[in-house]
Amino acid sequence: MVLASEVKEGTTLQLDGKLCRVLEVVRHAGSGQMHGFIELKLKDIRFGHFAERRFKHADRLDDIELTKRQMEYIYSDSEACYFMDPETFVQVGIAKAVVSHHEKFLKEGTKATIELLGEEAINVQWPKVLEVRVAITGPGIHDGQDNTMKQATLENGIEILVPQFVITGDTVRIDTEKMKYLDRVSVKKM
Repeated sequence: MVLASEVKEGTTLQLDGKLCRVLEVVRHAGSGQMHGFIELKLKDIRFGHFAERRFKHADRLDDIELTKRQMEYIYSDSEACYFMDPETFVQVGIAKAVVSHHEKFLKEGTKATIELLGEEAINVQWPKVLEVRVAITGPGIHDGQDNTMKQATLENGIEILVPQFVITGDTVRIDTEKMKYLDRVSVKKM
């Protein structure tokens, strides 16, 4: 148990039978007759739903400790994506609903941190940055405008905006949360 006033971002709580990750903590000070409160922005770990809840500073909340293991993606079926611990060879499945839009980043050997509650895999923590090859992009504007962006389709089918100098075959780093271009890793050899 933890006091609402001690909750931090990233904490996992069990509220109303659901596992929730605290995304943001907003502390409101009281004034006059109004008491202060803590507002938590939460994400349901299993289903991805978002919610906001308010608590009194003295409310006790049930915090849950999750075990984290580095695992490698091995395959998917119609219901789940499967990861394997490279040291113990233990395999776990995570529902596709939990993997959501990150599923397109999965290719054999992709490393991710799997969160476990006991032996049950309940969440995937994706790397913040991944390197992906550009499958298709149009030619750049050749009048020196490097601050404009153009559409590019990555090898996994995701479309992002990239600078004019990026060409088909380049490998780029992208932010997996914002789905945005960060920088170019390598240049395609002509």
